[in-house]
Amino acid sequence: MRARFLEIFFAKSIPAHAEIGMKILGPFLSIEDPNTFFFMRGFPDLESREPMKAKFYEGELWKNELEGILMPMLESTMWCWWKIARDGFDGRHYYARFFWAADCEVDC
Repeated sequence: MRARFLEIFFAKSIPAHAEIGMKILGPFLSIEDPNTFFFMRGFPDLESREPMKAKFYEGELWKNELEGILMPMLESTMWCWWKIARDGFDGRHYYARFFWAADCEVDC
């Protein structure tokens, strides 16, 4: 399940994030669970986070295609904020999303 999700993520979601100006770090794959991974979205600052996320989630690609394909693949998700502690990294604020893929009962 994770492999199919990531195939779509790399092909469609990452380019859409880049067009909006969000940098993606990852995805990072669990070595203990074949269905768990996370990635981080980078925003120029905290104030840009909500408008940039809205542009993605209210956009045509998400609403008309990705939401219906990707969401049924997920068992659960968790969000958390991260700020890179090391100066000089890239100055962005990162927002991590952790995913647990479900055993898919629909045609994923």
